Amino acid sequence: MLLMDTNESRETVLLSSASVHPALAPTTIGPLSLRNRLAVAPMSRVSTLGDGFATARMRDYYASFARGGFGLVVTEGTYTDLAHSQAYGRQPGIATDAQAEAWAPIVRAVHEQGTAIVLQLMHAGALSQENGYRPASIGPSAVVPRGTKMSDYGGAGAYALPRAMTEEDIAEVVEGFARAAVRARKAGFDGVEIHGANGYLLDQFLTTYTNQRTDRWGGAVENRIRLTAEVVAASVRAAGAGFVVGVRVSQTKVNDLAYRWPGGSRDAAIVFEELRAAGADYVHLASEGADAAETARFADGGNVLEVARRVTGRPVIANGGLAEPSRLARLFREEQADLVALGRAALANPDWPLRLARGADFERFDRAMLHPFASLENAEQWRSRTALSSPR
Repeated sequence: MLLMDTNESRETVLLSSASVHPALAPTTIGPLSLRNRLAVAPMSRVSTLGDGFATARMRDYYASFARGGFGLVVTEGTYTDLAHSQAYGRQPGIATDAQAEAWAPIVRAVHEQGTAIVLQLMHAGALSQENGYRPASIGPSAVVPRGTKMSDYGGAGAYALPRAMTEEDIAEVVEGFARAAVRARKAGFDGVEIHGANGYLLDQFLTTYTNQRTDRWGGAVENRIRLTAEVVAASVRAAGAGFVVGVRVSQTKVNDLAYRWPGGSRDAAIVFEELRAAGADYVHLASEGADAAETARFADGGNVLEVARRVTGRPVIANGGLAEPSRLARLFREEQADLVALGRAALANPDWPLRLARGADFERFDRAMLHPFASLENAEQWRSRTALSSPR
């Protein structure tokens, strides 16, 4: 019999106990050993001072999820270069060594709680939410994005017309991701997640109506996924062995919830084969606020989660409306995914894994939590919503 002397040791056992719930079973991603299959989804909090430097408030925010028992934390989207990648005025960056160093205390605070942390690398492309702090936006083609900018992130009105990218622009983007991956490793992160989802630059290349190119970057799906695959491969090479490089993809977008890959299961198989060949350690499937079951289905009867697991042979993280414990258990029993990333449920319950392990009730999600409460104006309100009591 295992004898435990402290509440902390009891919690540690509970957080990796598959007998309590299959989500609490330990798992691995590449060289990473995780205490359970629960991840914090990347959520933009726009909480820097405007200089791209991670802050003490961000350290407290991410550490709260680690104290709450999550096996993996995926950070908010972080810009990779100083030219065109930034999306929001207060977005964090890792475009310089100094910005990378500012992340180190956050990584240490998360690691101290036994949780792994992956930095999400993001390039906005045409989805810039503000004007005036960087040059005009770029994209695969000179096509105005659908929808309007997001006011919570400083945006207003229609998106600007982006400049169609040149071969030099594309090479600079790839290099920017690779250099950011190297900086992330030096800052202590366990890996990076390439943000190829939700309508941002890499997804703009994959999306048919934003990519009207006729060169090797456009047309067939093999060409449209090429940039994401090259970014993954370059990041794998640059960061070196023993460092996780994952990739997040989606059909839906922040500015278009209706879009689906036109080739259904066939397109998905090609997308995932290219990402596997590029060396991705995992695939994270985003649902952009929608139910994962809804966005996973193709008109041809296929399922994006099934295709991703079958084609890549890599761990698959599912995201979107999966926080109901019985539904979550069924997903793992049926081997639909290897991990689940929680967003809204994690905001409402930074200690969600501990509550699951204890059989405790969960706090209800309040839509107001979607606003980036970690921002300066709302720091105290955010802090009160994410405060954790000591484990009992």
